[in-house]
Amino acid sequence: MTALSDTERGEAAIAALVAELGTRTVLAGADRPARNESDWSTLGPQAPLAVVRPATTEAVAAAMRICAAHGVPVVPQGGLTGLCGGARPIPGAVALSLERMTGIEAIDPASATMTVRAGTPLQVVQQAADEAGFLVPLDLGARGSCAIGGNASTNAGGNRVIRYGMTRDMILGLEVVLPDGGTVTALNTMIKNNAGYDLKHLFIGSEGTLGIITRLVLRLFPKPACTFAALCALPDYDSVVGLLAAARRGLGPMLSAFEVMWPDYWGTIEGMPGVRVPLRSGHAAYCLIEAQGTDETYDAPRFEAWLERQAEAGLLADAVLSRSVADVKAFWGVRDACSEFPQVLGPHEPFDIGLPVAAMDDYVRACKAALAERLPGAFALFYGHIGDGNLHIVAGLKGAQPQPKDVIQEVVYGLVRAFGGTVSAEHGIGLTKKPWLGHVRSEAEIALMQRLKAALDPDGVLNPGKVV
Repeated sequence: MTALSDTERGEAAIAALVAELGTRTVLAGADRPARNESDWSTLGPQAPLAVVRPATTEAVAAAMRICAAHGVPVVPQGGLTGLCGGARPIPGAVALSLERMTGIEAIDPASATMTVRAGTPLQVVQQAADEAGFLVPLDLGARGSCAIGGNASTNAGGNRVIRYGMTRDMILGLEVVLPDGGTVTALNTMIKNNAGYDLKHLFIGSEGTLGIITRLVLRLFPKPACTFAALCALPDYDSVVGLLAAARRGLGPMLSAFEVMWPDYWGTIEGMPGVRVPLRSGHAAYCLIEAQGTDETYDAPRFEAWLERQAEAGLLADAVLSRSVADVKAFWGVRDACSEFPQVLGPHEPFDIGLPVAAMDDYVRACKAALAERLPGAFALFYGHIGDGNLHIVAGLKGAQPQPKDVIQEVVYGLVRAFGGTVSAEHGIGLTKKPWLGHVRSEAEIALMQRLKAALDPDGVLNPGKVV
């Protein structure tokens, strides 16, 4: 019997998918949406064989069974806001989009949990929790577009990790479709549940390589009664480290975010339309500090008094304090202005790295010097969630098309290894960082990851080529 070619297997798989799920769910040929050809990475588009848009877990499982039987790879997709190519199709693959699997299934006030479908946008999840009197603390700039299932599959971090932890710290249970089409429904709603292996952690952060998350149980948190923020200018990086220590000590559990922006970042956003910059340029660093409290009459004076003590201690060169919710949003607008960098800076390479907090400024100086030596005229902006050791970098060569990404990556990731950091703090590995995984993971660690992949997906049909 003659073996089918890749083209014939693909055509047979699409025919079987249409027969099982219908043409509303399976979009092939000219009906394939262009949006499913790429994520927010700089890799460029790749058309999938078909786009499958199931509306139920059963349909996800059926699609996986059919594709596995035909040997056709499947690339899961959420909101397509990833920056590492994890949701970008590979040649000959079916894109399985969870865009129709949306909605809040249940909110349990007694256990403070929410059960939600994986394709639901993060902002919808946040709003539902807010209306119920709770908080989903996960927050990032792509909140209106990213899907909660994608947040889980990449173990997203965001703005408030310093207080609430990463996405995995907010998940109690999962429902997952496996590479062979089997379904594991483990929608645990209890904080304490030590009954055997905690299997959800296999899938959180695995970037859709071990299973497709279809439903989640999220842990809800008390809704803050008040939020305060301050934008601070600092004379040097030692003052940044000192201010962070003082915030942890003096604000305690009120501290919800500690963001730092270096001068090149500040200088870039100063001229951007719609961004209110309340501090002058020329300082060594800029910090955005957010605190959330339970009683405004007590916590507002406490936050202001704490800030005054830091000024008296010489840690601050200048500072502005929020006086309203609008001020807090405006301060965050300064930090979220990075979302407009593609329009302002043109083509560039974005990076998401982790470093020991004390070493960050030394890394910044070394990185800028190395980029200038290797690529005269290169620009680099540095900012990030310094409270949890996460630094973001935007680097490029003005006017260069294509960008010299290989050289830029060699500089950035080579120094990450030298400084004992990680090539991915919160965005994942996907395709773009896979060549650099060995910089921060040992051979034994990578081999174990590969064994897990082989155990759960022996035929390599689910998001192949990503991560490991």
